[in-house]
Amino acid sequence: MTELPDGKKSLGQHWLRDQASLEAIVDAANIEAGDSVLEIGPGQGALTVVLLERGAKVVAVELDESLAPGLEQQFKDQPFILNMLSILDFDLSTMSTNYKIVANIPYYLTAHLLRLLCDSLHPPTTAVLLVQKEVAQRVCAGAGDMSILSASVQLYYHVSLGQLVPARLFTPPPKVDSQVLILTRRQQPLFVDIDTKQFFRIVKVGFSNRRKTLLNALSAGLQMSKEETGELLTKANIKPATRAQELSLDDWHRLYQKLG
Repeated sequence: MTELPDGKKSLGQHWLRDQASLEAIVDAANIEAGDSVLEIGPGQGALTVVLLERGAKVVAVELDESLAPGLEQQFKDQPFILNMLSILDFDLSTMSTNYKIVANIPYYLTAHLLRLLCDSLHPPTTAVLLVQKEVAQRVCAGAGDMSILSASVQLYYHVSLGQLVPARLFTPPPKVDSQVLILTRRQQPLFVDIDTKQFFRIVKVGFSNRRKTLLNALSAGLQMSKEETGELLTKANIKPATRAQELSLDDWHRLYQKLG
């Protein structure tokens, strides 16, 4: 195998070479021969090798230009296309229908990428991302521990947790463990005919101060009297003393409907 450079430290790269973990990531994406896969940050190509062995056609997006020559040489005779740019600048509409995303991504990129996957008009059917363990668990949180992040992703995707990958398996080791996050795009919208901009405006107001009750947070954020806000919450079958993290997506939807 061609020896590849170590990459730029400024890009937060942590190489994963543990074969069992790499196989688990690809297993979580249910990769089959002929699948079109977008790999974000192939790095030194360890995950790419497993994807290609499973028969995937890989479109890779890599920001670190120092890695390009090695990757192109290593995979020159295989169904591998390399794009040198940030995933945030990549046009997802160039991917084929029913494509999948598989990636070991730098921690700093996670929130931006999740936002991109939620907003895209050409989203993947499945995205399997190796991310910081805490973030993976936040995305999958249910009522009681919800956040704007979990609400945003779960509106568009079914979410689940895959294998835990300890920090010691990376080179260099990060300060925290990672976990596989599995996103499966909802085939049908969770809620019909909602204005997502208005929906998330309400959610963001509710989470504006997690220590505040919804009565206080919504009253201040929506510029309504506490009496009006209390009546609104009661109509939505939500107790005024409830805090934002305690609500489910169904609760937020009822609140949205009553405000509409």
